[in-house]
Amino acid sequence: MHDFPDALAVVQATSPDEPVTLVRPHAAERAARFFVENFRGKTLYAVKANPSPALLRTLWRAGVTHFDVASIAEVRTVRSALPQAKLCFMHPVKAESAIAEAYAKHGVRTFSLDSHEELQKILRATDHATDLDLFVRIRVPSDHAQLSLAAKFGAQPHETPQLLMAARQAADGLGICFHVGSQAMSPHAYVSAIERVRAAIVEASVLVDYIDVGGGFPSVYPGLEPPALQQYFDTIYRAYWDLPISYSAELWCEPGRALCAEYNSIIVKVERRRGTELYINDGAYGALFDAAHIGWRFPVKLLRAQDNEAELTEFSFYGPTCDDLDHMTGPFLLPEDIKVGDHIEIGMLGAYGSAMRTQFNGFGTSGCLVVADEPMESLYREVPAEPGTDNVVAIGKR
Repeated sequence: MHDFPDALAVVQATSPDEPVTLVRPHAAERAARFFVENFRGKTLYAVKANPSPALLRTLWRAGVTHFDVASIAEVRTVRSALPQAKLCFMHPVKAESAIAEAYAKHGVRTFSLDSHEELQKILRATDHATDLDLFVRIRVPSDHAQLSLAAKFGAQPHETPQLLMAARQAADGLGICFHVGSQAMSPHAYVSAIERVRAAIVEASVLVDYIDVGGGFPSVYPGLEPPALQQYFDTIYRAYWDLPISYSAELWCEPGRALCAEYNSIIVKVERRRGTELYINDGAYGALFDAAHIGWRFPVKLLRAQDNEAELTEFSFYGPTCDDLDHMTGPFLLPEDIKVGDHIEIGMLGAYGSAMRTQFNGFGTSGCLVVADEPMESLYREVPAEPGTDNVVAIGKR
């Protein structure tokens, strides 16, 4: 049973002085169901986006059984919450002790790598096991993404053929993976990446069992309204279908943001107003890391019972710490008459909001309540199927 119908009900009942994280399990379940039913392959949840055990269990109930873990701590978290889940250690650079524990204690058999050094590390840590699925991560452009992931990981084209051949000799199953960057705003990002996969396979002349297109699937934010997710799925599948791979090969994806962005929002309180600057009780070292450090805009709503006819005004936020970097430029559109003591709901914080929270300066605590209403923005919307088609969930922008 839901604790409250919406954020306003929380404010009316509790008038919170500390930030309150709102949880919408139904939103995460709907997103997971869409991927499971419409992506023509296997969906892995990228745990780094939000490692909440409650969220992990919600995704599991909706049909997500594979999880992309990036550290031994994430391995332990998911294994504890979901003993039957398939864990895939997809960080390309891992501690040897982490690989050994993941393999021997937690049953992990899937590992990624982007160098010969990492391949040898995996083989040593698993005592040259013969039941490994090894994924070679290749470098691809992030031209269509809001956040690039093209610099840190990925074998370069001249390195890839030899690495694929070496991994093929050591692996029970061989995969190729990549990441087009976070919040990819065009399906074409995956086409150009898959073309690099094709070139690597042809040059190496190896049999490939898995193609993992990684993450990058977007959500909806102010000023960032991507195409429908089904367009991404269809584009990926057409490019994948033409690859020179095994007839029994599997297609994988690793959504993080797209599965959990709508899961959380947060209630904050206005502690001071200075012109169009609002001092609030969460910020850069809490759930609003992305708003401060990369200028991400999130939807906002003033929580008042009465209708408000004041003109919308562009505001910026300062967080609660003593650090000038605790500043979110926005702009965030709120009624011009907002004042000290008012509460604001900030939406779409399920991806990375809770995961990035710290205790810097003694701040960072947040209560947590379940609400029943819709997220402030949504990429998922159920519409009737066309006559003669299967009854599936379709997608809209809002």
